[in-house]
Amino acid sequence: MIQVEAISKSYRVAARDGGLIRAVAALAHRDTHTVKALDRVSFTIPDGQIVGYIGPNGAGKSTTIKILSGILTPDSGTCLVDGRVPWRERKKHVSHIGVVFGQRSQLWWDVPVIDSFDLIRDIYRMDQTAYRESLEELTEMLDLSSLVTVPARQLSLGQRMRCEVAASLLHRPGVLFLDEPTIGLDAVSKLQLRSFIRRINETRGTTVLLTTHDMQDVEALAHRVLLIGRGRLLMDGSIEDVKAALPDASSLDEQAAALYRRYGI
Repeated sequence: MIQVEAISKSYRVAARDGGLIRAVAALAHRDTHTVKALDRVSFTIPDGQIVGYIGPNGAGKSTTIKILSGILTPDSGTCLVDGRVPWRERKKHVSHIGVVFGQRSQLWWDVPVIDSFDLIRDIYRMDQTAYRESLEELTEMLDLSSLVTVPARQLSLGQRMRCEVAASLLHRPGVLFLDEPTIGLDAVSKLQLRSFIRRINETRGTTVLLTTHDMQDVEALAHRVLLIGRGRLLMDGSIEDVKAALPDASSLDEQAAALYRRYGI
C-alpha cells in the first residue's frame, strides 16, 4: 500500500534576463524565486491497483514519483510505501520497487541488454534460479528473445522501452512507478506496453502508479485517476468521472485539456 499524507516540496529556481551584461552581473548576485512543486498532496493506493497520475507539464507528477522512490526528500508531510519511508530506508526500499523514467535509461548503452540484466541481478543479489525464472517470464511476455543480445544503443525506442520495463521488474518488485513510459512510442509499441502492464498487474498483483500525457494509456490501464495541477491534487476518481465531468468533449485528450482549463492549470 502507498500512503501519502500532506506531502509538500519546493525548489529554489535561478532566473535572469538575457544578455551578456546581465549574465556577468548574475555572477555577483543571482535572483531566485521559489517554485512549489507539491502543496500538501495526499492519497492512498491499495495493493494491486493501477493508478493514472495526470496533469500538465510542471504539475508535480515526476516530483511525486521521485519522493515515492526515495530520490527526493519532501519539505514536509509523511509517506509510506509498504510500511517504508522511502528517503529514510532507501537501500531496503529500492529492492521492493521498480522505476521507469521514460526519458532516462537504466541500460548500459554499448553492451548487450543481457549484460545489463545480469548486472541488475548482481545489484539486487538475486538468487540465480529466481533470476532465471523472472528473466524467462519477462522475455516471453515482452518478446525480448531477439533483443537481449543487442546493445541498447542499437534498439529502437519501442524495443528499448520494453527492455527498460523488464529491467525494472527482474527483481519482482511489488510496486512499479512508470513516469511517461510511452512517450515517443508508435501506436504498436504503445499497445504492446499497455498489454504487458495489464498482464503483470494481473499475474503478479503489481501495484502501478503511471504518469502520462496520453489519456488512452489511462483509459486502457487505470483503475483510478489522480489529477494534479500546480502542485495540488485536484481530482481523485475513475476514468468515467473524467468523462462525466465534461461530456461534450469529443475525446479523452480534449476532456483532459478542458479539465486543466477548468482548474486554471
